[in-house]
Amino acid sequence: MSSLKYMGKCILVFISLSAYAQENENQEIVIRNTMGFDRNELINIPYADFSKVLAPNVKEFKIVSKKDGTEYPYQIETLGENDIRNILIQVDIRANEEIQLVVKAEKTEPISPKTFGRYVPERFDDFAWENDVIAFRMYGKALEGRKDDAQGIDIWAKRTNNLIVDKWYKSEDYHKDHGEGLDYYAVGQTLGAGDVAAYSNRVLYYSKHYRTYQILDNGPLRTTFKLDFEPWKVGIVNVKMSKTISIDAGSQLNKIKLDFHFDETEELTMAAGIAKRGDGGEVLDMHKEGIFGYWEPPYGANGIMGVGLVFDKPIDSIVVEDNQFLSLFQVKPKTSVIYHAGGAWNRAGKIQSASEWSAYLEQFKEGLENPLEVRIN
Repeated sequence: MSSLKYMGKCILVFISLSAYAQENENQEIVIRNTMGFDRNELINIPYADFSKVLAPNVKEFKIVSKKDGTEYPYQIETLGENDIRNILIQVDIRANEEIQLVVKAEKTEPISPKTFGRYVPERFDDFAWENDVIAFRMYGKALEGRKDDAQGIDIWAKRTNNLIVDKWYKSEDYHKDHGEGLDYYAVGQTLGAGDVAAYSNRVLYYSKHYRTYQILDNGPLRTTFKLDFEPWKVGIVNVKMSKTISIDAGSQLNKIKLDFHFDETEELTMAAGIAKRGDGGEVLDMHKEGIFGYWEPPYGANGIMGVGLVFDKPIDSIVVEDNQFLSLFQVKPKTSVIYHAGGAWNRAGKIQSASEWSAYLEQFKEGLENPLEVRIN
């Protein structure tokens, strides 16, 4: 397979600032949750801003609560570049609460990775990724044309906080639950758990599987990677697309950025799809607010999967074609679209009903519209 091989990079943080150390000691990072619900998520601070709270010549640092010294985990994000782009900090903050953090010139405590992704050449060019609550995969070129070929995003149902991608692939026995979960989600010839295809005259035009990949960051708190696809025909239109996918620790949903290139038309209809399981299950249709959720019917002893989509903007409409719910939206050439897609398994114990899944998706949308406020004093 033609692929961009990811080479791990060792980034040395050498910081030299002109300010005096005592000036930096008085600076703090203030984070405020303006919403009426608790939040556990990553905040993103551009490195140029974050460097203002560092003492001069710091090579190692840790981030702690100003109130009680509790250490907060963080990640250096490069987005595939040689330089540091952002500092990501995982915060657990209660409703309407404000917390103050300070940066100490001390060695940080190592944290166990909570996100991970990799190319899987031993399983027909899969690309698999996960966090501490759920896992996903997409299919590569080597699977095309096989009897077991599939199209969309696959979900692996986890009920452990441990990372399991490597372990399950090595076992080759991940379709049975041995205590950590299993892969029972059937994608087949659908978009699965939120993948996209072009849509014209009630026909879906699938791309081929991804052709190249690039891992931009790989944990411990966020994993981001890019997949590129060969151009494909939608009527007379040649469509070229890439997907940049990121997953954060603790989140049920991926952030997916689609970049489109086509020249033969001014606008194209795309569909983000979720596989439909017969006539059962419960649907959350809030497409005018940019939300669509599906709580599947039970799948025997394997439990129930909830799948959902959250868009920044309203979804044009929802249609049902080829045993899947399609969320339709318009794209223009040389533009990007961002949405979130993922799922939750009831046997993981975190989200156990259709009402809880609907509440999660609605709250996720509220969080996107009202990000945690971050300032440096």
